[in-house]
Amino acid sequence: MGLVKQGSVSAGVLFLSTLFLCCAADVQYYELFMREANFTQLCNTTTLLVANDSYPGPEIRACRGDTIFINVHNQGNYSFTIHWHGVKQPRNPWSDGPEFITQCPIQPGANFTYEVILSDEIGTLWWHAHSDWTRGSIHGALVILPAQNETYPFPTPDFDQTIILQSWFNRDYKQIIDQTLASGLLPPEPDAYAINGHLGDTTGCPNDTLFRMQVQYGNTYLLRIVNAAMNEEKFFAIMNHTLTVVARDASYVQMFTTDYILISPGQTMDVLVVANQNVGQYYMATRPFSDGSAPPVNYITTGVFEYINSVGGLNASLITLPAENDTNAANNFTSQLRNANVTQNPPLDVPADDEINTRVYIAIAGNTLPCDPSRCVQGFRFAASLNNVSFVLPRIDILQAYYNMSISGVFTEDFPLNPPEFYDFTGDLSSLNTAAVQGTRVVMLNYGDGVEIVLQATQTGPGGSHPIHLHGFSFYWVGTGSGNFNNQTDPTTYNLVDPPLINTVHVPGRSWVALRFFANNPGVWFMHCHFDRHASWGMDAVFIVRNGTTAETSILPPPPGLPSCPSS
Repeated sequence: MGLVKQGSVSAGVLFLSTLFLCCAADVQYYELFMREANFTQLCNTTTLLVANDSYPGPEIRACRGDTIFINVHNQGNYSFTIHWHGVKQPRNPWSDGPEFITQCPIQPGANFTYEVILSDEIGTLWWHAHSDWTRGSIHGALVILPAQNETYPFPTPDFDQTIILQSWFNRDYKQIIDQTLASGLLPPEPDAYAINGHLGDTTGCPNDTLFRMQVQYGNTYLLRIVNAAMNEEKFFAIMNHTLTVVARDASYVQMFTTDYILISPGQTMDVLVVANQNVGQYYMATRPFSDGSAPPVNYITTGVFEYINSVGGLNASLITLPAENDTNAANNFTSQLRNANVTQNPPLDVPADDEINTRVYIAIAGNTLPCDPSRCVQGFRFAASLNNVSFVLPRIDILQAYYNMSISGVFTEDFPLNPPEFYDFTGDLSSLNTAAVQGTRVVMLNYGDGVEIVLQATQTGPGGSHPIHLHGFSFYWVGTGSGNFNNQTDPTTYNLVDPPLINTVHVPGRSWVALRFFANNPGVWFMHCHFDRHASWGMDAVFIVRNGTTAETSILPPPPGLPSCPSS
């Protein structure tokens, strides 16, 4: 089935929840065409590389356990890759997508067919470019419906609607990061934010449009919310309506009601809302959240939850959202996430204390690196690191080098499992030397290892929170706490009973989080901050899971047509 949308901005179609029929272990086929298109927003016309002429890109629908073949055609002016965010891709890192980690980019005029293997994921995920900042304009939802003869763990909603939260720039996204890295300076702030490609009615440009979701009184709607913003965590709410959270990162959670959600870049959330208020028009609204000293621009972006046959206007004074720096609101929301004990979720499989073979304690830091003053006016450039290693992308992808074994010098197997220096990570670090070392260092894991990763936020740079994403796995978020992690006392607070199973974790500022999983997916898997400025600066690492002892626990052979590396 082909995906070819025309027009400038994706309209946001309501889907009847039973419209897409699922068959047992089906195979789906799609085509995506990436090319430049013009978009007029903020009274300005911008040329962007997009999928099938739309922003956001087409929505891909499949059923749990399906395999999807997606032929991606590069008809644009520069190269890119595509990542299927949150899909575990069992034994199949070849189609995971991060540039120079598992593949080299698709060059202009070329194409590559990704094999996306779904396993136990259910609900909402998304796909996006994974090169430079190109994901800012190339992204879309990936909806995974219940398999044949499978039901939702709640009454079937009447309709579902995808909501994609975005950052809008009046410039090409790749040009932004290229110029930022060349100058060593901070990247610019977004010119606006968007909901499904619409900038709302607060921008001051009369041609900007509102995303409108038409609803029928009495119906229940499943919102599939994706935060595709570049560097901004987001609060989201619908005025006068209660939201019921039912899933996070394609895994069901214990349902809870709330007036708002907090969603970080990379995260997805499934939320029920009932159209049970007086017939009318109600704002849906989003704004950034930040707990650091350099918050993003604080725009409120609006859409409309519009009852059919409603009359009357909208009142912007009625918009209520937590304040941009409301850490209590952020923490109160995330603390409610718990794994749901339902048959539609995979059986709980949290590594016990005596099953942990590898412990990794990672300090997340903002850094600086030397830079030629003729290029960087301040004599240094901004950087970022994990355990003081600022990651350097190679020019041959790590997966190819690892799989072939005959290619050397691409990476080293010495990523530090602990910070090289212990200090008061969450204290006053104004006098700390923030220089980092550069390298392409990986963590080696044996197949089946029980792994614990503790992520420690630090007050280096502006401090604040980080959304950390691990490819190839969903992990159990078993613990969180403020201050510096104490490996003697803090593990006693872990939730090993019903921790949420997620793929992107919000690490609060001045705090730590603990994650556990079994390394049962052989391959090369990227871990990085989903604030793209941080990932571009080196806040990344790679985990390589060695093959097991059988063919069924080993990496699949490479597919035909893998893009060639520029140097090969």
